[in-house]
Amino acid sequence: MVVMILTLLILAVIYYKRYIPVVGVQSADVNSLDKESVKVVDVRDYNESYKDPVVEAVNMPIAYMKRNYHEIAGKNIHVVAADELEKNMSIRFFRKRGIHVTSYTLMN
Repeated sequence: MVVMILTLLILAVIYYKRYIPVVGVQSADVNSLDKESVKVVDVRDYNESYKDPVVEAVNMPIAYMKRNYHEIAGKNIHVVAADELEKNMSIRFFRKRGIHVTSYTLMN
């Protein structure tokens, strides 16, 4: 019984981190941003960001975030993601490390 409850709790946390939308972060057009006050971080895979690059963005795929997030520490950022899953995971990752995410853009 305890094992089943723990398993359900772990699955609920995983589901929350990936699929429940992040509160307080608005969608914005990446071209209308003030690039002086906001750093643009592209969290899409290199294959996707190469085909449709974002000017002046730091490419940091989710797989490399843990070792490279220090490059943007202490700055306000705008996240460019390919889908809702990447958006949710990256915003939660940055928030956990004290980086303020002002907005995001989904590139489909």
